[in-house]
Amino acid sequence: MKALVFQGPGRIAWQDVPDPVIEEPADAIVRVDAVTICGTDLHILKGDVPEVTPGRVLGHEAVGTVVETGGDVRTVRPGDRVLVSCITACGRCRFCRESRYGQCRGGGGWILGHTIDGTQAEYVRVPFADLSVHPLPDSIDSADAVLLADIFPTSYEVGVLNGAVRPADTVVVVGAGPIGLAAVITAGLYSPGRIVAVDLAESRLAAARALGADATVNAGEGPEQLVADLTDGLGADVVMEAVGVPEAFEMCTRMVRPGGRVANIGVHGKPATLHLEDLWIKDVTITTGLVDTSSTPMLLRMMASGRLPSAALLTHRFELGEMEAAYDVFGRAAETGAIKVALGGPPHTVVAVPDTSAAR
Repeated sequence: MKALVFQGPGRIAWQDVPDPVIEEPADAIVRVDAVTICGTDLHILKGDVPEVTPGRVLGHEAVGTVVETGGDVRTVRPGDRVLVSCITACGRCRFCRESRYGQCRGGGGWILGHTIDGTQAEYVRVPFADLSVHPLPDSIDSADAVLLADIFPTSYEVGVLNGAVRPADTVVVVGAGPIGLAAVITAGLYSPGRIVAVDLAESRLAAARALGADATVNAGEGPEQLVADLTDGLGADVVMEAVGVPEAFEMCTRMVRPGGRVANIGVHGKPATLHLEDLWIKDVTITTGLVDTSSTPMLLRMMASGRLPSAALLTHRFELGEMEAAYDVFGRAAETGAIKVALGGPPHTVVAVPDTSAAR
């Protein structure tokens, strides 16, 4: 098959690799119908994630069709259309029993495209399939559904839930990339008083306004002063870091109010300074986290019912074999206006349901 292979910092290639095979009874082999690129993949490409070694097939988000299952798989079977979660869960270890699948110690956690071959390929092996893939309803298009593999559960769990967003809160999201925009959407579910989005790209700030941000500000044009003005000098109740660079994290700690919460979502490749000389007296809570995807079934139901807007996040579509071009466009988002790219075949066709009302 063809797959996108990491060849070392700054180098990837769409090339021939061996087909995946069932290795454990709980495995499933999934034909990839739609896949996307994550900001974490760009961090890997930069060399920020040393656990990813040359030769690894990248990617941890996909929608596809099950083609083969191991003998222990019970919840899906060949022919089923599924969402492949970015997190794999053994279901047996202490953390899985607490629904903290991101910290799985039984062979799961974030392994796809990290410590085992991932989803940016024609086929992928998914371990622990019963807990790591989700059957998809016909009503959800594959390109929309792939957003539930990572960015929506990550923004919701690591940003909104860890940040404890409450009604009437002032919420600031630093970074209006895919994760930050999904954080704007999911924070809005809790009726905050205002949501402020911060970014360097005007195209992403425009997207944030369209998706529910009440105010936007360029990161180079005084976001801290704007937040101070909006809160009478107090600071924001919740600040989410969705960039993954030290400057963004340190900005977040300066914008939070006493007793407020800073939720770090971004993947960091360099140390950030924690100014405890200023923060120790402010009762500030700082959270970090890897997504668990425990919220995925709920978010999937919301998308199926039309309660989770997603179309505005998808700005570019490519054929699966155009992976290198897609990386180029996504990696130059400030120039291309890319928010989220989708790769794969034609959109999923919804099965029509006959109208039987006249027969009642």
